[in-house]
Amino acid sequence: FNSSGRRKKDKETWWWNEEVQDSIQRKRLAKKKWDMDRTEENRQEYKELQRRVKREVSKAKQKAYDELYTRLDTGEGEKDLYRLARQRDRDVKDVQQVRVIKDRDGRVLTSEESVQRRWKEYFEELMNEENEREKRVEGVNSVEQKIDNIRKDEVRKALKRMKSGKAVGLGDIPVEVWKCLGEAAVEFLTSLFNRVLESERMPEEWRRSVLVPIFKNKGDVQSCSNYRGIKLMSHTMKVWERVVEARLRKVVEICEQQYGFMPRKSTTDAIFALRILMKKYWDGQRELHCVFADLEKAYDRVPREELWYCMRKSGVA
Repeated sequence: FNSSGRRKKDKETWWWNEEVQDSIQRKRLAKKKWDMDRTEENRQEYKELQRRVKREVSKAKQKAYDELYTRLDTGEGEKDLYRLARQRDRDVKDVQQVRVIKDRDGRVLTSEESVQRRWKEYFEELMNEENEREKRVEGVNSVEQKIDNIRKDEVRKALKRMKSGKAVGLGDIPVEVWKCLGEAAVEFLTSLFNRVLESERMPEEWRRSVLVPIFKNKGDVQSCSNYRGIKLMSHTMKVWERVVEARLRKVVEICEQQYGFMPRKSTTDAIFALRILMKKYWDGQRELHCVFADLEKAYDRVPREELWYCMRKSGVA
């Protein structure tokens, strides 16, 4: 580690193959042999193997790059290119190699155990903290009604909406597996989801996830507050969530001014509308006051009680 707590960068070996490995092993044995008996014959053998290693490394790199360039010319290669660029950006900043963090008092923690404790403490506080608000007095009775079983067409649509190439959670089953299985996967998932629906209990595996802190590229790299927590969850559970979300969108009314997380809408549409409004006021030489509100940790501090209240009020069973 260096003074900032970053791991020293390793040499790139993604092009490594068995021929390179074998040549390096032979060179190491020849070096030991020459160290033990420094004859001219042993020295020449070692020098020859050094040259051989360089040739094998050069061949391996050329072969790996040729295969890479061939793949980049395909549709899948475009995705690989984006991943490579993103990884290269992280490597340059060396952010993902940070292995130390500060506690709440600013002291630097270096041991793996203390760093893990600090992350646990930080995320527990973050995810159980709510913004100040007035407690709701009125209540809404729970909605009791018969719920239709999950249909195969709902599962098909949910699978189609799932993106490939995403990191998996503890289940270690990527959505690509379900997509490759086709109709067999649709039948199995439909049966599984209906069992979850009828029992009102989800699999224990779905309750666990891997939480990965991602640096926001601003502020102190050793401060937990400058990281965004990304949860790697079971892809099977995500398919279930897609099915439930599609049903919720049919019964929950959302105002027209909501642009984020809405189908066929984007925040860029709202920006465009605001720019048009600003131009009209500018042309008419009239005053226009714009207010931009940014709630700190908005998604982390959503009051869960309010979510249940809103769903019950909307008639969600």
